[in-house]
Amino acid sequence: MKIEIWSDVACPWCYIGKRRFEAALADFPHKDSVEVQWRSYQLDPSIPGHYDGTELDYLSTRKGMAPAQVSKMFEHVAEQGKGEGLNYRFDNVVVANSFTAHRLIHLAAAHGKQDQAKERLLSDHFEHGKDIGSQEYLTSLGTELGLDAVELAELFTTDKYADAVRKDIAEARAIGVTGVPFFVIDRKYGISGAQPAELFAQALDQAWQEANPLVTVGSSDAESCGPDGCAV
Repeated sequence: MKIEIWSDVACPWCYIGKRRFEAALADFPHKDSVEVQWRSYQLDPSIPGHYDGTELDYLSTRKGMAPAQVSKMFEHVAEQGKGEGLNYRFDNVVVANSFTAHRLIHLAAAHGKQDQAKERLLSDHFEHGKDIGSQEYLTSLGTELGLDAVELAELFTTDKYADAVRKDIAEARAIGVTGVPFFVIDRKYGISGAQPAELFAQALDQAWQEANPLVTVGSSDAESCGPDGCAV
């Protein structure tokens, strides 16, 4: 089973959705047969490399949301995040363009460390006030993940993996993704948003049963027992 997850590291609900999906996957009997692939998505590609202002400033000025509405949204998201063991600190969030961070995730994926990169970027952005657009930060994170120094440098001297990020975004548009997180199971089932873990569990079970139907072997009239007794 393959599960593709379109997500932006600048999306707070994407981190909550990741936790809820992981909770469902942890209890899934066939989890060792599940491949998870993180796909790139940008909520706002127009953000400069470094935005001079807070997250509240950004949403209220560039998105036209009232400051009071933004603050209320922060409170709600933080409360939901707390329920998943996350400690959102919106006052410390550094607003930055996530494009290069997505390229780093693709580089990490080439070395089997995609999920580790995704987890760190989300946590560092929302819980630790790291600048996900900073070359210094991204290089440091890549080094901690054990990625090659030359390949890390290429993220800032070439456009390596840029096409891969754009392809993910274009593919999201093609299949009708209008918001993230968005989960796609075997290119058959789509789940939009940070749904409860129970819904993810239900979707995993249903997709698995449909992909692996039980085939009955032998005669259907062989001796057996049922609610009304046993065959004589």
